[in-house]
Amino acid sequence: MKTRTLFVALGLLAAAVTLHAEDAKAPDTFKAQVDTTKGKFTIEVTRAWAPNGADRFYTLAKSGYFKDIAFFRVVPGFMCQFGIHGDPAVSAKWRDAKIPDDAVKTSNARGTVTFAMAGPNTRSTQFFINFRDNGGLDGQGFSPFGKVTEGMDVVDKINGEYGDGAPWGRGPDQGRIQSEGNAYLKKEFPNLDYINSVTIVPVAAAKEEPKKEEKK
Repeated sequence: MKTRTLFVALGLLAAAVTLHAEDAKAPDTFKAQVDTTKGKFTIEVTRAWAPNGADRFYTLAKSGYFKDIAFFRVVPGFMCQFGIHGDPAVSAKWRDAKIPDDAVKTSNARGTVTFAMAGPNTRSTQFFINFRDNGGLDGQGFSPFGKVTEGMDVVDKINGEYGDGAPWGRGPDQGRIQSEGNAYLKKEFPNLDYINSVTIVPVAAAKEEPKKEEKK
């Protein structure tokens, strides 16, 4: 069952919650411009949907975490997953920096962005974007914190040739990504798409200012 496989195989499902010391409070609303190997898209984050999730995503983006980050698990018609760093040393730093769960306040509709997890209170740095309306995930505790508002056509083009990852499919093994990083991915799965960068833009700054009328 596809919804079941969203739970990340990282070992023990129950783990202690560790709020990373570097997490910062995100703005109530902000935009994240995502540059990828397929093009650009924009995520608008609404902190009220999932405050802990929004703060973690904001912290990662502001720290420059999202550089050369693979879409390592892409299941066409379902979702695309990303967030394991290409440098094993960086992955190790964040692996146990888990955040408390957020209540599900909005549905996993097409385009929403949500944390992957391995059970209660295990969210850290892995995310997925819903290709379709996946409302069945709502009751399992998957709490969206944002939505793709521009460039969903770019998201739809993210390469899904490798499909699901081990042990459910022939795609990348998450354990090996954690331990070997992008060296493993680029050797064994050369056609994966990647995030080049994520830039935070306050909503007010993202809106074009109205042009002033010239005085005659």
